[in-house]
Amino acid sequence: MPDYTPHGPLGMGTAPMGNLITEVPDSDAIASAEAAWAAGVRHFDTAPHYGAGLAEHRLGRVLRAKRRDEYTLSTKIGRVLHADDSVPALNENFLNALPFRRSIDYSAAGTVRSLEDSQQRMGITRFDIVYIHDCSEDWHGPAWRDRFAEAMAGAAKELSAQRDRGEIKAWGMGLNMVEPALACLEAADPDIFLIAGRYTLIDHTALAKLFPACAAKGAKVVIGGPYNSGLLAGGTTFNYEPAQADTVAKAQAVRAVCDRHGVDIRAAALQFCAAHPVVAAVIPGPRSAGEAAQNAALMQAAIPGQLWRDLRRAGLLPEEAPTPEP
Repeated sequence: MPDYTPHGPLGMGTAPMGNLITEVPDSDAIASAEAAWAAGVRHFDTAPHYGAGLAEHRLGRVLRAKRRDEYTLSTKIGRVLHADDSVPALNENFLNALPFRRSIDYSAAGTVRSLEDSQQRMGITRFDIVYIHDCSEDWHGPAWRDRFAEAMAGAAKELSAQRDRGEIKAWGMGLNMVEPALACLEAADPDIFLIAGRYTLIDHTALAKLFPACAAKGAKVVIGGPYNSGLLAGGTTFNYEPAQADTVAKAQAVRAVCDRHGVDIRAAALQFCAAHPVVAAVIPGPRSAGEAAQNAALMQAAIPGQLWRDLRRAGLLPEEAPTPEP
């Protein structure tokens, strides 16, 4: 299997570049990607969904100036964009995005169109990794299984063919849930999954079934949302909604252990995610140059082994979860 994530454990997610929840000025969005590059990041993930193409436009401005063989680039399929001046200012959690509405399309033809559109938005002709985006219950409700069948019959076969022809290096699914990834491993031959928020310091959902299944099939995982949308970075949201009391209490307990050891909880969050052998990269989404540089520093911060032992002793980490070596 080719090495399609060759650039180290820290990557960059770009949902904030698409104005997720709050608007990010164009200059800040561009600066965040440039700062990530300056800090050594060479793995970038984007999607048409992020700002209805805005994140792809912005990221393309940065990456077009770089040598294409020096970075790993992933995008997603599943939503095709259509010009529409009537879309609201806050559209599917993105504020003041581009004037396009999204239609769901997991077909082979929709996959080809989506990738061609993404190439044009970015001004870049090749993607390394392509994810089938949000083909899951949180987006489609009980109908998700029908959408999944469409994706396996359409997108999965098309992406497998593109991989076999050498047009892409790898494909998989980009999800906030574990179940579709497990189903995909049974139905097709994916190489990699992007799982957001389901393997973090306070949510270990992916550990029990998905990670062993990936290891058995030789698939890798990229971890998105390592701060659980903000709760592990000083915010109050979990999965982009106000965090429930029990979740807040768990985060506070983890933070208390980190504080006793003088460790920034964000450093622990990033390094914990990266420690599992099936994890190829962790991709927090910075909103500024400062946050991008800070993420790089946090990934390198020293963390004593006793911190992980104390988290286990307190019942805050599963015994089977690997932790970084000090």
